[in-house]
Amino acid sequence: MRFDIKGNPSYGEVDVDLGPNETILIEPGAMSRMSSNLDSSFQRQGGFFSAIFRKMFGGENFFLGKYEHPDGGKLTFAPSIPGHVEHRQLTNNSLNIMAGGFLACTPGVNIKAKFGGLKALFSGEGAFLLEASGSGDLFFNSFGGVVEKQINGEFIVDTGHVVAFDPSLDYKITGMGSFKSTMLSGEGMVMRFSGNGKLYLQTRNVSSIASWLTPRLG
Repeated sequence: MRFDIKGNPSYGEVDVDLGPNETILIEPGAMSRMSSNLDSSFQRQGGFFSAIFRKMFGGENFFLGKYEHPDGGKLTFAPSIPGHVEHRQLTNNSLNIMAGGFLACTPGVNIKAKFGGLKALFSGEGAFLLEASGSGDLFFNSFGGVVEKQINGEFIVDTGHVVAFDPSLDYKITGMGSFKSTMLSGEGMVMRFSGNGKLYLQTRNVSSIASWLTPRLG
């Protein structure tokens, strides 16, 4: 499979050239255009209960769109929100993705919902995230551009700006200081990362833009 990511950082999309009998799995509704010969169907990722758990708590669909053909073909897909599309090659390893960030993968990658612990309940971003594991091509997306940070030590990020991170990174969800300073600063909750690994951040925050728009829609 060959692919070309275009339109980053504002309006990312992925052109895919599938070889004979190669398969790509994408979020339903993400397909933009494709060769007329490609076969499209739907496939459940993992077992039944795993798929239910992922849909209920991970913010993802029960089924993924499956595209393939004995002769191969071309396909373009894009996320529903404007932003950056990122690729990560997995080789018997894993990546944690914030709920709603998964876009597509090849069949060797498994996607499941993962409980972030009680610490995530008050983050404002949900208590669950997604774990992508296995071997293959993984595509995920952000709102705004993606900034990659190689963490070696400690690093603090607003919860709404985290896209994905290596499982080698540990984190705690806390306020910006005391309860009073957290409430008055307008910054809300943050993720305090520690360890060594890669962290993917987004330059914009969906919750922030929604809060900005809401009073203007009335």
